[in-house]
Amino acid sequence: MKQVLQHLRSGQIELADVPCPMVRPGHLLIQTARSLISAGTERMLVEFGRAGIIAKARLQPEKVRQVLNKIKTDGLLPTLDVVFSRLEEPMPLGYCNVGRVVEVGPGVEGFRIGDRVASNGPHAEMVCVPATLAARVPEEVPDEAAAFTVLGSIALHGVRLLQPTLGERFVVTGLGLIGLVGVQLLRAHGCDVLGLDTNVARCELAGRFGCRAVAITPGNDPLQAALAFSRDRGVDGVLITAATKSNEPMRQAARMCRKRGRIVSTGNVGLDLERGALYERELSVQVSCAYGPGRYDPVYEGRAQDYPYPYVRWTAGRNFEAVLDAMARGQVDVHPLISRTVAHGDAPEAYDAILNDSSVLGVVLTYPEQAPPVERVVRLQPLAARASQRTTPVVGLIGAGGFAKLVTLPAIRAAGVRIRSVADVVSASGFHAARKFGAEQSTTDYRELLADPEINTVFITTPHNLHAPLVAEALEAGKHVFVEKPLAVDEEGLERVRQAQQVHPELQLMVGFNRRFAPHTKKVKELLTSRSQPLALEMMVNAGYIPPEHWVHDPVVGGGRIIGEGCHFVDLLMHLVGRPVTSVQAVMFGTGGRLAEDKTTIIMSYADGSIGTVHYWANGPKSYPKERVEVFTEGRVLVIDNWRRLRAFSFKGAPAMRIRQNKGHRTEIAEFLRCMGEGGNPLIPFAELELVTRVTFAAMRSARDGNTIRLSSAGNGLAAPSPES
Repeated sequence: MKQVLQHLRSGQIELADVPCPMVRPGHLLIQTARSLISAGTERMLVEFGRAGIIAKARLQPEKVRQVLNKIKTDGLLPTLDVVFSRLEEPMPLGYCNVGRVVEVGPGVEGFRIGDRVASNGPHAEMVCVPATLAARVPEEVPDEAAAFTVLGSIALHGVRLLQPTLGERFVVTGLGLIGLVGVQLLRAHGCDVLGLDTNVARCELAGRFGCRAVAITPGNDPLQAALAFSRDRGVDGVLITAATKSNEPMRQAARMCRKRGRIVSTGNVGLDLERGALYERELSVQVSCAYGPGRYDPVYEGRAQDYPYPYVRWTAGRNFEAVLDAMARGQVDVHPLISRTVAHGDAPEAYDAILNDSSVLGVVLTYPEQAPPVERVVRLQPLAARASQRTTPVVGLIGAGGFAKLVTLPAIRAAGVRIRSVADVVSASGFHAARKFGAEQSTTDYRELLADPEINTVFITTPHNLHAPLVAEALEAGKHVFVEKPLAVDEEGLERVRQAQQVHPELQLMVGFNRRFAPHTKKVKELLTSRSQPLALEMMVNAGYIPPEHWVHDPVVGGGRIIGEGCHFVDLLMHLVGRPVTSVQAVMFGTGGRLAEDKTTIIMSYADGSIGTVHYWANGPKSYPKERVEVFTEGRVLVIDNWRRLRAFSFKGAPAMRIRQNKGHRTEIAEFLRCMGEGGNPLIPFAELELVTRVTFAAMRSARDGNTIRLSSAGNGLAAPSPES
């Protein structure tokens, strides 16, 4: 299928041939009939993409500060790798879509195959959207008008926040698409409206909707116009839909309002407010978020879990319905807002028109009437010759997120092996990764990858809850497996992996515990070979704050930060000791709460009497180095500083190491792929992989219950943890 993508680094607009997305639980798969290019929002995105690096930096000063802090802690070259990798990621354009439902995902109610729906899908022939962000289109509303649904909902949400009542008088500043729909919605509420814009033609268009409009020109004073419009009383409120860095729209709005007036901004404007007018008039100021409650909520969008109707009457999805109903009643007319109708295949030229012609408002893209293009595999390279040996690695990767593109795929490519396929549920993400790293094909269906007889090695870099089931499926399909940490997020998943590994012991299974393979770790292991006494180890992890709504905190999806990421450090310390963990005690910071887990200390005892402590704390600044390891042994100390420097105290002849930050990712993957060709024992025995996972489970139990958890071995695996009396 075809999809419009923008490359952030160059600003290039591309009509790419990407695989059709798979329908997910709670989602709809839709074949697009029309989509709308928003001249305001999308022009801003394209202009940002086409700006130079310096201009991009000026537009995002907060990002620049983050980059500077990262340079201080991680070094220049690793930071530049991250920055340029993110700039190379193509961005799907578009958020106003209408089409027909082709597939209905599990758990969806109220939609059927064949329904005509409006959604926030991108400019693509096929889109997969949550059912909570879709609405059926009334018969009276044609596709061209229905394409304005989402954009109209942005205006509607702003109007709802203004709380208009019959007879009130409002100003709409900025008569672009959102402003012109906002004018009509306020008129539908029985309000008088004054429109302001620098574009004379748009002011004339606003007049056709029953709005009094004034062009902001040197000869016209918008403040005087608003005062006259309000009968010298001040307007009841101002809806700001303009896009400008200037603070003037907000300051003008404050001066226009009556006492206790309301100001709502849906546009991207300067917010350097003047306290005087706000204070004297007791004005309320609110910034509107997109198209209503639910937007950007991972539960509402990602899981398609709706808010209860009696308590959240107007969600984003129900705002879609309201806009469509207003169109059906004739209260909102968007046909005058359509400047051009362009074939989807000519989308790059349409964006050039938007950039170069200020008179263009709405551009509607039309899509070919054809059978749904549901092909989920796109070939990018000609078929390579079949591998001469079964043990020669032929790689497939599942999950083309940021980490895979920044770390995993570059390491695989550096190892010189054949990348057969990249699978990701997001069409554009998988397509970009496959093309960038020379894969032969891209797919949105991981089952295609597992069924491919050419592929003998699978890398898994998905959200954490998918690791265990995908590892088991890949082993059952006869593939060697490299999975990013963690191996599993619960006992059930770990048991499923254990059973699959027992059935297929001839297959390599590796977890991405890369710090074992860092140059500093190897040197420390070398220096500890002659030790005769137990070790005392301490690891400080300045983990960094992650917002509570992020999926890593979800115990079902992410497993939480200790299980999801703390396993790295549990494994590292156990590797340095070289003996299994025998008991675990953990305590969380503070008095509990949703984010107590990300401030946890774990104390581990080992079979030889060593002790190890991991301080995993997320309440430090980003300007402080992320990781520090200290090893105390027989009157000597080794210190690893953020994987850039190793210092040895009282180790005779041990030189200090200072190198570019290296956490061992490339070495780890190169070693794993070497094992594929040479055979032999796995890099990390499964018993160790299982033990590390169980230690993190035990740490969570210990922190919750206040017990020390003793771990006892049983055969090749481990018995379940039990409280120590």
